[in-house]
Amino acid sequence: MGIEARILEVRRRMAEAAERAGRDPAQVTLIAVGKTHPAEAVAQAVQAGITDLGENRVGEAAAKKRGVPPATWHLIGPLQRNKARLALEVFDIVETIDRPELVDRLVTLLETHWPGRRLPVLLEVNVGGEPQKAGIAPPGAAALARQVLAQPQLELRGLMTVPPFDPDPAAVRPFFQRLATLARGLRQQLGIPLPWLSMGMSHDFEVAIEEGATHVRVGTAIFGPRGAA
Repeated sequence: MGIEARILEVRRRMAEAAERAGRDPAQVTLIAVGKTHPAEAVAQAVQAGITDLGENRVGEAAAKKRGVPPATWHLIGPLQRNKARLALEVFDIVETIDRPELVDRLVTLLETHWPGRRLPVLLEVNVGGEPQKAGIAPPGAAALARQVLAQPQLELRGLMTVPPFDPDPAAVRPFFQRLATLARGLRQQLGIPLPWLSMGMSHDFEVAIEEGATHVRVGTAIFGPRGAA
């Protein structure tokens, strides 16, 4: 099965999951994650109708973007301070805001090099409390959201998470529910829309959609095993 056929299959599964939840499938955006895959494979996905691309590593994305047709690029991996300027050159959206110093760094760079630009961002939340993973703990999300909201250079779109892995997609459902509940609480507490929930990957995106995901990040189900198109 080629990339175009895999995309069609993923979209079919997305639509069925949305319909099970009584949602409009058009409310869910498919982000194709090209991690470790060559620019040629990512370009094929865009040519097959993909409009949003996700990459985990800033340097890898910078190298392959030149060979890919225009699309909206999402940073979905951790962002280090020394890669922040390059990230702003490559990505349209940063989904992994997880600490105050990163907010400060992005704002400084935007003020200095991109005056007038407003960067869409998401807060990454570590809903599973895993020490090896990036993301702010849920109790700290409100304070970080307030910091972002105070910056005219940043536009807070919503929340993102990478839950603990479980081979049974149903076992991950409580973590998606936790992120959705946190988003509802922040909307009420801060009086902001927070429309985006970025959650769900190749093995569990259907469950994520059932629990309210507006963006799913799918790599293997589109491009095949990592390193193979």
